[in-house]
Amino acid sequence: MRPPILAGAVLLTLLAATAFFGLRYWQDRQSVSFAIEHDRQVLETLDRLRTIIIDLDGERRGYLLTLDPSYLKAYGVSDENARREIQGLQALVAGDPLQSLRATHLALIVSAKLREIDEMVKTAVGTSGLAALAMIRAMDDIRTQIDLMADHERYLLVDRERRADALDQRRTWLVAAAVIIITAFAVMALVLARLEANRRRKATDENIQLYSDIEERDRKIRRLFDSNIIGIIIWEIEGHIFEANDAFLRIVGYDREDLAAGRLHRMELTPPEWHDLDARNVASLKVQGIMNPFEKEYFRKDGTRIPVMIGGAMFGENSNQGVGFVLDLTGLKRAEAEARENERRYREALLELAHANRVSTLGQLTASIAHEISQPIAAVVTNAQAGLDWLGAEPPNLEQVRQTLGYIVSDGMRASEVIDRIRALIKKAPPKKESLQINKTVLEVTALTRGEVLKNRVAVRTQLEDGLPPVQADRVQLQQVLLNLIINAIEAMRAVAEGSRQLLITTARDGAGSIVVSLRDTGTGLDPKEADRLFEAFYTTKAEGMGMGLAICRSIVEAHGGRLWATANEPRGAIFQFSLPLEPVEAIPTGHASLTSRGPYLPRS
Repeated sequence: MRPPILAGAVLLTLLAATAFFGLRYWQDRQSVSFAIEHDRQVLETLDRLRTIIIDLDGERRGYLLTLDPSYLKAYGVSDENARREIQGLQALVAGDPLQSLRATHLALIVSAKLREIDEMVKTAVGTSGLAALAMIRAMDDIRTQIDLMADHERYLLVDRERRADALDQRRTWLVAAAVIIITAFAVMALVLARLEANRRRKATDENIQLYSDIEERDRKIRRLFDSNIIGIIIWEIEGHIFEANDAFLRIVGYDREDLAAGRLHRMELTPPEWHDLDARNVASLKVQGIMNPFEKEYFRKDGTRIPVMIGGAMFGENSNQGVGFVLDLTGLKRAEAEARENERRYREALLELAHANRVSTLGQLTASIAHEISQPIAAVVTNAQAGLDWLGAEPPNLEQVRQTLGYIVSDGMRASEVIDRIRALIKKAPPKKESLQINKTVLEVTALTRGEVLKNRVAVRTQLEDGLPPVQADRVQLQQVLLNLIINAIEAMRAVAEGSRQLLITTARDGAGSIVVSLRDTGTGLDPKEADRLFEAFYTTKAEGMGMGLAICRSIVEAHGGRLWATANEPRGAIFQFSLPLEPVEAIPTGHASLTSRGPYLPRS
């Protein structure tokens, strides 16, 4: 609408300018017309005065030549007319200094000549005709003066008529401009009328569309309400429910009669322990106009409870009514309970499987374990025999006996520690997190596998970073991970020539706030074709394997918030690494970790 408004303003400005110039034209034209009329009156007066002077001249000549008294009567009339016309002429030219001066001069001349005529008439009998005629010629001065005034007035009249013609031409332009402006106004009025008609038609169409959209929205809302997919209620902020669909009535076990009788109220449907939460959500609803979904319980008509999720919104800022959406969570809660039970069973099965894996692994280390136990027992026997010898000496060497008994106690404690570690690995017990020194755990596991390492002629080296902070982990599960990885590395190097079987175990702290344990072997290496299956459950490349070792290891590490992965070693072999976070991590049940997760791992061939 801005261009029409701008055009209207321009046209109004032009119209005002035209009106101003028209008023100026009218004023100028009135002034010029008055001046022209004035000039014409002056000329007419001069013409009458000239005629009177001519009459006076003729009357005077006739009397002086004939001395006929009849000329004197006419002369008296002409004399009076002359005086009257001269007075009128003076009044007409009073505004023109030059003409006023000339009129005054003319009046004086005429007055003087009339006195001369009077004297001439009185002495006409004794005067000769020639002398009288000489005096008559003096009237030419009056006619000359009248001609001068008439010429001046004619000049002024011509100039004013020229101005009048210019003003008439200006009038033509003003009329043309007024016609153009009026036409433009008419066109603009037509355009504005059309625009207004279009605006009203558009507004009408929009209103029709709006009403149609409202009706369509109402139909959709009614369709949603009647579809009974979820429970829908319309309530007052105080809690009275005055409209509900069948889905909600089925949830709470009421019927339409109960709804019509006003028996449904939020406070009566809500158990007492949920009242505080309800009050907070209603307060938030009053302020924000919406109520975010939250879980609660309803009393059914039969007194039982049903879990629901409810959310809602107010109809308007100043309204005390709103709509609520209620979802029955019975099926979801049942599914969650079944999932928790399945998870519990899964964890128990996984713990059984991990225990079986530990027992199976320890079975492979029977010789190594027997060696670890037999060494301190043999030392105990030897030291006991030496002690008896020292007691049998004369005199008995009690100091040597005391030292020998100390050796026996130390060897017994060493054997007891080995047995305790084995018992912990074999015993079925729930996971228990504790603060562990990772380097100490590595050394304990390498001690258990010393016999297997010697039997397979593997050179084991450790590079353990000093000053590592403790980690929160289950000792038995962490030992199981290390035990599995060491046994896998030893088995992978059996096909390699003796002298080149090397296993390097390192611990270090990385920049991500974790401790990384690495095991580098020089075995047969990894097969890139089986990259996605290395950590899958029940996948193995060993004829006697179950395919659960690496899957269980990865599950244990991930349950501790860490990560287990494998890469190729150069020039041959494989590198298995796992990380454990330094910060305590909320214990995750072993069963939560996937046994089939995929990552950038390469399986052992």
